[in-house]
Parts: sequence; structure tokens; C-alpha cells
Amino acid sequence: MAGYGDDAGFEAWLTENGYTLPDGAPEPAVLRQRGAGYIDGEYGALFTGVPTGGFAQERAWPRTGATYYGSAIPDDVVPDQVIKSSYVAALHEADNPGSLAVATTQAAAVKREKVDVLEVEYFAGSGDAVKDATVVLSPVEGLLAPFLIVETMGGLGLWAIG
Repeated sequence: MAGYGDDAGFEAWLTENGYTLPDGAPEPAVLRQRGAGYIDGEYGALFTGVPTGGFAQERAWPRTGATYYGSAIPDDVVPDQVIKSSYVAALHEADNPGSLAVATTQAAAVKREKVDVLEVEYFAGSGDAVKDATVVLSPVEGLLAPFLIVETMGGLGLWAIG
């Protein structure tokens, strides 16, 4: 399986939204695979339900017991929003090669530097180097929010994002 959706759907989505792939970009199937890997890696554990095919299923979707704003999603359906969010990620990867594959270390993190009278202090991240370096795509978060597990705190429903 090469990601969610298909090449024709990806190309139609690009055209409908006024996007083009940059010269030298990988083939659409490769980009869809990378986009789907990003979606599954970042959001797979946060989706409601469980993979229909169990632990051996290649992708996070389709799912059994998944919901959309509390309404059941059939076990054999990959929602259009999941497909489109993978297209968003695929386009980001085409425009920023390698950006969806996070590799980082805190070894070289700088809190403060002082050179003569010039001093620079950087804002600290969360302390989680991978989380701080992970690409967050707001269109993806918006598309996927209705499919994510809701945590309740003090009666407020909060999406369990990142």
C-alpha cells in the first residue's frame, strides 16, 4: 500500500487547491507513502478505535470502533479527511524534502551564549527534543481533530493532540 488515497486523487487535490509539485520531487506514490507515515506516526495512537486488521495492519486506517464527533465510522472506511491530511503532509514533504522524518539531539542545545558584551538567550523547548523538532501542520490538525481521542478535564472536552 502506498499511503492513503491514490495518485489520481492526490493529483486532483493538488490541482483543486492550486498546488504543483516542485521539479525533482519524488513520485506521487512515494510522497503519499511518506505523508501517510507521518499521519500514522504522529496521530495513529490518538485516533479513536483500533486498526481493523490488528497489529499487522500496515496503516492506522481503517479502524474498528472509530468515531467522528461521536458518530460511528464503518470498519472498512478510510475517512476523506485522513486521506486529505496525508496529501497535505505529502505536499509538505515535496516542498521540504526530509522534513517529515525527525532526527534530533539535545547535545548541542544552547541556553545562553555570551560573546564579549553581546548576550543571546534562547527560549527553552519542552525538554522533549523529538517533540520540539516534529513538524506540526495546522491543516492536518484541523482535519484530524474530530477523529482523535477526547480527554476530559473538569468537564471540558480537550483533543488529545501531541
